[in-house]
Amino acid sequence: MTDFLADRLPADADPDTLFDTFSTWTSERGFELYPAQEEALIEVVSGSNLILSTPTGSGKSLVAVGAHFAALAQGRRSYYTAPIKALVSEKFFSLVDIFGAENVGMMTGDSAVNADAPIICCTAEILANIALRDGAEADVGQVVADEFHFYSEPDRGWAWQVPLLELPRAQFVLMSATLGDVSFFEKDLTRRTGRPTAVVTSAQRPVPLTFRYATTPMHETISELLFGGQAPVYVVHFSQAAAVERAQALMSINVASRAEKDAIAEAIGDFRFSAGFGRTLSRLVRHGIGVHHAGMLPKYRRLVEQLAQAGLLKLICGTDTLGVGINVPIRTVVLSALTKFDGVRQRHLKAREFHQIAGRAGRAGYDTEGYVVVQAPDHVIENAKALEKAGDDPKKKRKIVRKKAPEGFVNWTESTFERLVAAEPEPLTSSFGVSHSMLLNVISRPGNAYQHMKHLLEDNHEDRPAQRRHILRAIAIYRALLAAGVVEQLDEPDEQGRYVRLTVDLQFDFALNQPLSPFALAAIELLDPESPTYHLDVVSIVESTVDNPKPVLSQQRFKARGEAVAAMKAEGMEYDERMEQLEEVDYPKPLQELLEAAYSRYRQGHPWVADYELAPKSVVRDMYERALNFVEYIGFYSLARSEGVLLRYLADTYDALRRTVPDEAKTEPLQDLIEWLGELVRQVDSSLLDEWEALRHPDEAVVPERPALTEGPPPVTRNERAFRVLVRNEMFRRVQLAAREAYSELGQLDGEAGWDADAWADALDPYFAEHDELGTGADARGPALLLIEREPDRWRVRQIFDDPAGDHDWGISAEVDLAASDEAGTAVIRVTDVNQLGP
Repeated sequence: MTDFLADRLPADADPDTLFDTFSTWTSERGFELYPAQEEALIEVVSGSNLILSTPTGSGKSLVAVGAHFAALAQGRRSYYTAPIKALVSEKFFSLVDIFGAENVGMMTGDSAVNADAPIICCTAEILANIALRDGAEADVGQVVADEFHFYSEPDRGWAWQVPLLELPRAQFVLMSATLGDVSFFEKDLTRRTGRPTAVVTSAQRPVPLTFRYATTPMHETISELLFGGQAPVYVVHFSQAAAVERAQALMSINVASRAEKDAIAEAIGDFRFSAGFGRTLSRLVRHGIGVHHAGMLPKYRRLVEQLAQAGLLKLICGTDTLGVGINVPIRTVVLSALTKFDGVRQRHLKAREFHQIAGRAGRAGYDTEGYVVVQAPDHVIENAKALEKAGDDPKKKRKIVRKKAPEGFVNWTESTFERLVAAEPEPLTSSFGVSHSMLLNVISRPGNAYQHMKHLLEDNHEDRPAQRRHILRAIAIYRALLAAGVVEQLDEPDEQGRYVRLTVDLQFDFALNQPLSPFALAAIELLDPESPTYHLDVVSIVESTVDNPKPVLSQQRFKARGEAVAAMKAEGMEYDERMEQLEEVDYPKPLQELLEAAYSRYRQGHPWVADYELAPKSVVRDMYERALNFVEYIGFYSLARSEGVLLRYLADTYDALRRTVPDEAKTEPLQDLIEWLGELVRQVDSSLLDEWEALRHPDEAVVPERPALTEGPPPVTRNERAFRVLVRNEMFRRVQLAAREAYSELGQLDGEAGWDADAWADALDPYFAEHDELGTGADARGPALLLIEREPDRWRVRQIFDDPAGDHDWGISAEVDLAASDEAGTAVIRVTDVNQLGP
């Protein structure tokens, strides 16, 4: 029987008993509390607020567990908040293991499981909206705010501040390794909650760090660390491209022994690596080198993390995502630079950023020391190499032509490094903000909304000039809500003490999960279900409400402009005119005029949608219309470094289509498309959808099961409806290429089956001698022109051409190998004939 911490709740919840019970539980598991942990836990069980600012690896997570234990024993509901959904999910699984599934719930905006549990894991925005909607009456007895330094984030910091302002009855535990001076928060929390606030800080790390500035080339630095017993090494880069390029460059180092490589291969087993970046990653990890960045598919990141946790990877090249709680064991952190591009300019790292990254070095319980190495700039390293080569010869030294930093390069030096090592994290600065959803949440709260908003606007952490700006914005938003009839003023307070109330019902997550979904519903009603493009137009409406996948749109724009330039040159257009017209070329935006006009009308009656940007775009539709699968789409737009971004977007759009579009609006073609999209996502990486399904059906699986490392997706042929669309797309892809007489591309698709470019040309020449064109419109790809004959191990299919005469006697015949399709995760077809059939 599992021994859950919840089973040890003492009958007497006095501070001494709570502390003794918890410390006994930790010692039984081999954890001896550090002095800072003991001090922090004593304060928490005694009822104080706690600000815990201790280095990474000093056991803040264990203090959080102790806080939840104390709240549970005292009958108070506790919330754990984190900045990203992945961390919320990780903590959820961890706390379920500790407290039992019935005691832990999760709310992320996408999904909720066991939402009435006494311990809730959620994003900061979820808790902030609960605080706005329920105020001091919220059922929140304790808040454990992890990564509290996000309080300073310009766009999201409001969510860390609002609970402090609106939950005076809660006990707060604010945690981060890089908080800086917290005297303001200490006084503010005590004033607001009436509880004493303890600050527990410690510069003493359980695993001390050694810092070094390296002037040796990167591969020499890495070799020295690997063979000097300082692995695992995480090499930090500030772009995804640089991380991958570095990993490939370091293949020249023999990172792992033959036995270690065999162990890696055994652990990988039958893991499915897709074409493109998957093949690159396969080569790298089999050599003992991992890559880790946010643009990777989740299954690839998880593979690297699990191989690293098993001690099989000595070297990982990644981005600074490891600074936000990524669970990868690291002994040494190597920073490739002390500068980063922040979206506006290249700048030096802030002290907080540096310490967040450096703090990941050294593993408590494994290492006695952690190491942080900062590489000097390349030109400095080359100069050092030249000086070393010159030795003590003064003449040779005088002849050295010192290399200078490239023009525009933001330089860093050893003194920059020393300053960052010694610097305290910068003080946290307020990032409060006012939005329509904030007012709507507050107005929905029982009581006097004017007083509630006055408190929020005049007693936040902003300075007075900023508060005045927020007040003016709040007034403007309120007037817009009144004018739109979304709220109404009352002459007398209602039974819940409201002087102003909503005239519309708002679902709890209206501001969290695709907030433009109600607009999408209204816009779908403008479409004609009988239109042959209805299913694609519904997709375009939903896509306009999903967050932009910026790298994908950037590549779409790049490709569109490249094609436009080629066409302009072919027309003989002058350079200046080309450049002028090129500014008008953008990524595809279907239904843009209709959507923007509908959005403008909808906004008049629903002013809060102004907080969210309508973003017409075509990614799912583009992929479907081009009849491309995931790997082909990645190749078409050169998105190998952004696979994870594309997959997340496809999954979000699939989820939005399923949840937003009413069943009565789902025509057969639209249902086919939704099934196709879901299966496409599932075959690329099933973890996203599997976790959603488990979370949404808590009766079937209270705790989502994590898939095994080598566990693949379900057979693609299992979902016949989705598989039929995959087959149709594969066949229609060939129709599209045939219509353009793109015989070379057809040969690339089917050369192995004997259908090279010449064979395709020979087969299609008689068709084009008879017809001027080959249709590729909505009718051409419809189910009526695809004939399927099912056999146990294969399908025989015939894709009929949509010829202008309407004879429908030409087409492509093919066989679909079902077993090969399951192995590949997509429809595997073999063309058998391209011909004209008789009557």
